Amino acid sequence: MTGAEDISALRLAIGYGLLIFPFAIILWYRIPLAGTTLLSVVRMTVQLLFVGLYLQVVFEQNSVWLNLAWLAVMIGVADFSILRGCELKLRFFAGRLFLALLAGTAIPLVVFVLLILAQASLSQAQYVIPIGGMILGNCLQADIIGIRTFYESLRKDRKAYLHSLAQGASLAEAVRPYIADACRAALAPTIARMSTIGLVSLPGMMTGVILGGAEPFSAIKYQIAIMLSIFSGTAITVFLAIRLTRSRSFDEWGVLRADVF
Repeated sequence: MTGAEDISALRLAIGYGLLIFPFAIILWYRIPLAGTTLLSVVRMTVQLLFVGLYLQVVFEQNSVWLNLAWLAVMIGVADFSILRGCELKLRFFAGRLFLALLAGTAIPLVVFVLLILAQASLSQAQYVIPIGGMILGNCLQADIIGIRTFYESLRKDRKAYLHSLAQGASLAEAVRPYIADACRAALAPTIARMSTIGLVSLPGMMTGVILGGAEPFSAIKYQIAIMLSIFSGTAITVFLAIRLTRSRSFDEWGVLRADVF
C-alpha cells in the first residue's frame, strides 16, 4: 500500500464547489445562515492553513517543548470555548477547567504514546499532536454537554436541591445526583459511537491510518486504542471539570451563585 495522494489547489477548489448545494438550500428557503456559513468556511480555511504551516515546523523539529506548547494552546482555546458554550464566567472557572482538560488529555495521551505505541516518544509530533487533538476535541464536546447539564439541572431543580440541603444533606450529597446526570449525558454520545463504530461509519483514526498506507488490521488496532483513550479522557475531564469548578459555584450555605453565569 502507498501513502495518501496529495490534493492540488485546483482539485481542492472542486471541494469548495460542493458548497453550491448547501448554499442553494439556504438561499432558496431564506434560512438566515448564509453569512454565518460563509464566515465559518473562511475561518476554517485560514485556521487550517495556519495550523498546517505551524505543524510543518513542529513535525520537522520533533521537540517535546514545541509539542507541549501546541497542546497547551489547544487546551487554552478549548477552555475558552467550553466556558463560552456553557455561559460561565472565565474569571471564575478558566484555571480550574484548564487543569481538568490538561489531566483528561495528558493521561490517555501519555499511555497511548509511551505504553501502547511503546517505541514512540513525546518528542514525536506525528503521534503527539494528532492523538492529543483527537482526545481533546472529544473532551471539549463532552465538557460542554456535561457542565451545561450540571448547572442547568441545578437551576431548573433549585427547589428540590435546596430542600435536600434543608434536610441536612451536605453539598457533596446534594449535588451527587446532578453530577451523575451530567456524566451520563456527557459520556452517552461516546458510548453510542463505540457501540456502532465500524458498522455505521469508518472512523477518522482508522481512515487516516489506511490513507497513510497501513494495513486495515493495523488501522483497526489504532482505532480501538484511540477510542479507549478518548473515552477515558472524556470521563476524566468531565468528572474533574465539575468537581474543580464546584467549589467556586456555591456560597458557604451551598446555594448556587448567580454571579458565576
